[in-house]
Amino acid sequence: MGGRVLTEDDRRVLLRDAIDRGDATAIAEALRQIDEAGDDPVEYLDQLSPRDLQRFAHALGADEVGDLLGEFDPTDAADLLERLPLAHAADVLEAMEPDEAADVVGEIVPATASQIMVAMEPLEAEELRELLAYPPDTAGGRMTPAYVSVSPELRADQAVVALRRVAEEAETINYIYVQEEDERLLGVLSLRNLVLTRPDSRVRDLMIEDVYTILVTADQEEAAQLLNEHDLLALPVVDSEGRLLGIITADDVADILEQEATEDIERLGGSQPLEEPYLRATPFLLFRRRIPWLLALFVAEAYTGTVLRHFEHELSNAVALAFFIPLLIGTGGNVGSQTVTTLVRAMGLGQVRIRDLFRIVRKEVLTAIMLAAVLSVVTFGRAMTLHVGVDMGMVVGITVVLIVLWSALVAAVLPLTLRQLKIDPAVVSAPFITTLVDGTGLVIYFTVARMILHIPNS
Repeated sequence: MGGRVLTEDDRRVLLRDAIDRGDATAIAEALRQIDEAGDDPVEYLDQLSPRDLQRFAHALGADEVGDLLGEFDPTDAADLLERLPLAHAADVLEAMEPDEAADVVGEIVPATASQIMVAMEPLEAEELRELLAYPPDTAGGRMTPAYVSVSPELRADQAVVALRRVAEEAETINYIYVQEEDERLLGVLSLRNLVLTRPDSRVRDLMIEDVYTILVTADQEEAAQLLNEHDLLALPVVDSEGRLLGIITADDVADILEQEATEDIERLGGSQPLEEPYLRATPFLLFRRRIPWLLALFVAEAYTGTVLRHFEHELSNAVALAFFIPLLIGTGGNVGSQTVTTLVRAMGLGQVRIRDLFRIVRKEVLTAIMLAAVLSVVTFGRAMTLHVGVDMGMVVGITVVLIVLWSALVAAVLPLTLRQLKIDPAVVSAPFITTLVDGTGLVIYFTVARMILHIPNS
């Protein structure tokens, strides 16, 4: 290419030429160029014909293709895998990490997935079926069965020999788990301690019995929090009887937290989470994800009109009250949204729990007092520039203080309360808080106005 900067078309030609020649090194170089350009390799591979995609996979080999698909979104990886011959798709799945392979198979049409697994080695296929039995957002759906375990009765030198035989297939060898014959987890020992100890030491005497574990049915976010909080390289996943089923490794944490954060952000925006990449989502899918919340918020917002109708008499006696309605309810909604967003994220990271409710309320109320003081002065000044009188300025200034305090209090209590009721706190979205504060804020506003302006009851 003469040393010039490669265009997108150049990169496509480079990849196709490498595939035509069946040159694995050239294909790897083309993929590197695509990655360095910041492009998504999926977009390039999607445009390959089934024949070219098969030649691409054949040239690279199952191991390399498995590593590549493991970096893709499972939906994208599944689309590409379905376009390969069954035998080749089976080889690629066998080359992938079991947990990644399970994520991909979960996105494939069930009939096709069954055909691919029939073409796989029986043990590999059975391993996948066991992983697919658990929902993808649970510890069981995230775990890999590729762990190392030994009997408690082995000597240290025997354990090292056993470790060498299985190390290549394990996800990590930093931790060696100790299991009874019935597969119950007894303890764990580190590779360092195993190698440095006396050869005739018994595993039972070396292991640490106090092991952090997580139930197979627990939420994946809980697993990520445990790994983060205790700086673990891997977390054992057990069933209700304490049998070791698999492990979740530290490299899964980033993926889990990214997925959970994405879902929380989408819910905070008043939309149900997407289960596939945005660019693959159809307009109808986006419609289905958004319309339930919009309808719910629409119905909830209707009570704002009811409040306005109830205070129609006050509005007719002091028309200037209408000037400040958007400002006041908007301020309340903004304060509530800020608080909810901060708290939901802190809860997602495991930084706050229900036992912290009093501290949270105190912190948010103190913060709200400072915010209210500043906003009250600014609002009073705005009222003066509109020449509505000192009394009206006092009404809006006091109302801002009360609405800010009320919004912060509601937003501080609701997320933790919902978590305690086993409801996802992310559903307390910014639009929901805004809608809730709109109506109650108007009640506060007109009540303060009635008292200060001496407006008679209708």
